[in-house]
Amino acid sequence: MPVLNERDYLERAVATVLAQRIDEPLELILALGPSTDGTTELAHHLAQLDSRVRIVENPAADIPIGLNLAITAGRYPTVVRVDAHSELQEGYAMRALATLDRVRAANVGGVMRADGRTPFQRAVARAYNSPIGLGGGAYHGGTQEGEAESAYLGVMRRSVLEEVGLFDETIRRGEDWELNLRIRRAGYRVWFDPSLSVTYWPRESWVQLARQFTATGRWRGELVRRFGRGNSLRFFAPPLLVISLLVAMIVAVLQATSVIAGWWSLAASIIYLPALVYTIMIIVVSIGPGGGKGWRDKLWTAAVLPTMHLSWGYGFLVGMLRGAHDTVDTSRLGTRNTPLP
Repeated sequence: MPVLNERDYLERAVATVLAQRIDEPLELILALGPSTDGTTELAHHLAQLDSRVRIVENPAADIPIGLNLAITAGRYPTVVRVDAHSELQEGYAMRALATLDRVRAANVGGVMRADGRTPFQRAVARAYNSPIGLGGGAYHGGTQEGEAESAYLGVMRRSVLEEVGLFDETIRRGEDWELNLRIRRAGYRVWFDPSLSVTYWPRESWVQLARQFTATGRWRGELVRRFGRGNSLRFFAPPLLVISLLVAMIVAVLQATSVIAGWWSLAASIIYLPALVYTIMIIVVSIGPGGGKGWRDKLWTAAVLPTMHLSWGYGFLVGMLRGAHDTVDTSRLGTRNTPLP
């Protein structure tokens, strides 16, 4: 479990891990970053309360570095990735281990069930749980068991991790997708099991959400630069939306200043169609059951969805053109990375 500034979530996350009942020995290794909110003291307190909790220092605070430190420090043949901002359902580990053996997979993951404690966070959670929000990846609400492109968190065979080389420490976001790409290219299975569920707590404010998705989009652009066709086509929808909106704004200016007029202006107006369709889609989703119960919920949903799509799409284009370099998600702490997906 990579941990950085998670004082409000860590204790519950640790409790849901230690509550797992399996027929094998269990240890929880916290890759502890340099937190400033009391997380460090809490983590050491939790380690004192239960000998199964161990701590390794992760001064770089980067996700893949922390994960590799924890995996290397581990003693057992199965690695279960968990996050400090998530909670495992009861029986998660036992079912995952059974699936791992049953289908002979190298990595097994389940459904990310986002939830919220505030109206805004619940709106983000609804967007996460909707195929419109995050593009329909299996772990955002899939119901069909089978082979998958990637896995949320993941229950992995150590032998396979060591064979393919653990997490790539040069990738700060999307490191799990890249690892699963190497696992699949090595001839192993990545498996989705919808009976596995993890509760995920999203960002708590609009600014945090925009920063998170911009950073994640930029790293996806970097991954496209590196791996090309290995990326799913769904990743290209947000940047195409951003491009169409930019072109529409340019056309609107040209029309308003009569640079283009007459039939040319009429023909150019077709560029507004994607923006119109997108706007209608957001309205339909927001006023429907997926938008929440009251009008405030529906307004939050209408605000959250474009924030996610446009921030991610903008970040993607920057990452494609310029690369990700040292981009980090600053949505939780200054310029430091966070341990969250």
